[in-house]
Amino acid sequence: MPELPEVETIKRDLEKAINNKNIVEVCVFKPKIIKEPDIAKFKRILTGARFLKVARRGKLLILKIQARNKQVLFLTIHLRMSGQLVFGAKSPSSRLCFKLSDKKYLSYNDQRLLGEVRLVHDWRKLKLICAMGPEPLDKTFTREKFQKRIAERTGKVKAVLLDQKFIAGLGNIYAAEVLFHSRINPMRQINTLDNSEIGGLFRNIKKILNNAIICRGTSFSDYRDGKGNRGDFFKKLSVYGRAGQACRRCKNEIERIKLGGRGTYFCGRCQR
Repeated sequence: MPELPEVETIKRDLEKAINNKNIVEVCVFKPKIIKEPDIAKFKRILTGARFLKVARRGKLLILKIQARNKQVLFLTIHLRMSGQLVFGAKSPSSRLCFKLSDKKYLSYNDQRLLGEVRLVHDWRKLKLICAMGPEPLDKTFTREKFQKRIAERTGKVKAVLLDQKFIAGLGNIYAAEVLFHSRINPMRQINTLDNSEIGGLFRNIKKILNNAIICRGTSFSDYRDGKGNRGDFFKKLSVYGRAGQACRRCKNEIERIKLGGRGTYFCGRCQR
């Protein structure tokens, strides 16, 4: 699933590519992905609308539009497991496609059809958003606030990091990398972390996510950026996807276990 760095990369690509451009035509090839409103209304409102701004909250893309009647609405896109949102030439595998006033296309591709697209008046009222935790890269998200949130939680540290109510946008790939660089075993109970470990965890969350954005995300299979290209951060992964390979730090074999139904990678020697 695209996580914060991937969605942020797409957001940055699209805000340069589509802002102030009009939608000439809306083609819905797989109605299943449109959750609201009905298809006819969806197409009617968006045809002739203009893109004003592209934003992100957690793993959700938020496209601000102005309809022909001057009403401002929001197109929200949750990519889920295999969704792609690509600007450029028309894609033959599109599930949803917007033809723009510059004769280029904004294509939503989704092999597994797990994504969700909504056209809403207020994205802040979406159930997903209302339950979402703070943005880890926001300047207002301080170590003190992070430490306070940890004090309120119980459970295995990896599971807590993956909870979108705890922190928005952190997923399986980056949680594994953050824990490795923090030398924390993913099975540790979060209430056993000392102040030094909490500080390291806080710093590494910001560091790993920022580095992944610089590398334009991580591509294993489905993820593509807003230009249709692969992300390069997979070249820098220390543990994720490296089961059976040597730890880059101590040469111990990287392990893979199931934790909360998710594949979890770690070094049993480095991470305690």
